[in-house]
Amino acid sequence: MNNLINFALREEFSKIKTLSRSSKLEEIKKIIDWNNFLQLFPEKESSRGRPPYEKILMVKLLFLQGCYGISDEELEFQVNDRISFRNFLDFPESIPDFSTIWRFREDLADKDTIDKIWTELHRQISEKNIQVKEGVIQDASFIIAEPGKKNGNALRGRTAKTSRSKDGTWTKKGKKSYFGFKRHIKVRRGSKIIEEVAVTTAKTFDGAIDLAQPNEIVYRDRGYTGVNTKAKGNGTMKRGKLDIYQRLRNKRIMKKRAEGEHPIAAIERGLKGGKTRLTTIYRVFMQQVFVCFAYNLHRLVFLIKGCSGSSV
Repeated sequence: MNNLINFALREEFSKIKTLSRSSKLEEIKKIIDWNNFLQLFPEKESSRGRPPYEKILMVKLLFLQGCYGISDEELEFQVNDRISFRNFLDFPESIPDFSTIWRFREDLADKDTIDKIWTELHRQISEKNIQVKEGVIQDASFIIAEPGKKNGNALRGRTAKTSRSKDGTWTKKGKKSYFGFKRHIKVRRGSKIIEEVAVTTAKTFDGAIDLAQPNEIVYRDRGYTGVNTKAKGNGTMKRGKLDIYQRLRNKRIMKKRAEGEHPIAAIERGLKGGKTRLTTIYRVFMQQVFVCFAYNLHRLVFLIKGCSGSSV
């Protein structure tokens, strides 16, 4: 019966494809080898209990979540409701419920599998021979969270007994106050691919996080003034009373680091990654890794096609 239903869904999706241009999800589905992620998971220690869902299916589900900025509950509904999502997942016979998705993500953090997934993603991206420029760009942006209420009942995680954010902090930029967390990214010049991501609380000083490698040249804005880096080249803009040479230097650096604004804008506007309902920093980190995962694959599609126009 399931095979018959899936056949009908595939036929329905083939009709949808003829009515519009091929969907971005269809392109992303083919651009990397998803099966290569399977070898990164540790073997199950016991055969007892319910059999786990196929690991690649779960990784794809978290990718979809990163693409659309939706909760576990909404993800479960959308996969059951949308044929394009089912096609991206290769029409699985059964769809994990929201609690299974949550437990899988928790396991990724506990066993450090998420680091291996991120490394494998970049290994595959590097095989595409995308043209890049010398140097990387480091920048930070806020992830806005709600402070919450003591007696609130908002869904903030399976174990949360309060809607208050556990790890989020307040900070001020200019005259505006922000509550939540901060996303730090390192972007490769030329490709605008995100190579590293870190998450801290909102009050953490940008310069406290150095994502550069010793063999790189790093370009940073004025917020990092006076902060050293382990990179071989420090292209940090200066602030304060500057002479003409320092102002011209800032202008040159500004042009180079302008590429770093694109991923932040794409994440916040296109992928809805500028806000979170999560309350603990490690869960926000897991969320943001898959947001950046989604951004990188959207960007990779655009780079390979080599076309002009807007892109995530």
